[in-house]
Amino acid sequence: MLTRQEEREIIEKVLSGDTEAFEALVLEHQNKVYSLALRMVGNEEDARDMAQDAFIRAFNSLEGFRGDSKFSVWLYRLTSNICIDFLRSRAKKRTVSMTWSDDEGEDAGELEIPDERYSPEAQFERTNVRDSVRRGLDSLSPQYRQILVLREINGLTYEEIGKVLGIEEGTVKSRIFRARKKLCDFLLKEGNIPGVGASNAPKGGAGV
Repeated sequence: MLTRQEEREIIEKVLSGDTEAFEALVLEHQNKVYSLALRMVGNEEDARDMAQDAFIRAFNSLEGFRGDSKFSVWLYRLTSNICIDFLRSRAKKRTVSMTWSDDEGEDAGELEIPDERYSPEAQFERTNVRDSVRRGLDSLSPQYRQILVLREINGLTYEEIGKVLGIEEGTVKSRIFRARKKLCDFLLKEGNIPGVGASNAPKGGAGV
């Protein structure tokens, strides 16, 4: 893994005319960039295009990288914005696959995709829940989907997400909470939150 200083040195080489040095940055970050794009657009071919576009834009915009944050954070911002533009322009929505658990200490609920792999019944339940999660994510706005992917898939900190999206850390936390709540509400309506069954549903009609 390249250190921040090593990345800075590579960038300086590229800006000085050694364009082939940029390949080291591509090799360092290509898997995570592709992973981010895949979770955002939900299609391997589109994700490859988005990732390639991200590196092309990064190369062409390298002079604009000031080094205030890690190169990866800057690159994630480019990738995320490219995917958001793609999602907005695409008529038919795609789906995204992910797992997450609430770490906010709030009552948004905790979602865990079953990890039982050795019985047909467990496999069916797992597939059913995953499909429901995909539909739930597809129902979210691109902004909410984006922030969940950055946090739960790419593992960025709140501070790093704030830098990627250009928002305050407090806004990051509240937006993640709202996105998780919307996804949790969707899964509750479908009855597909593991561990929540009919016995746990509100009684006596519509609850609050």
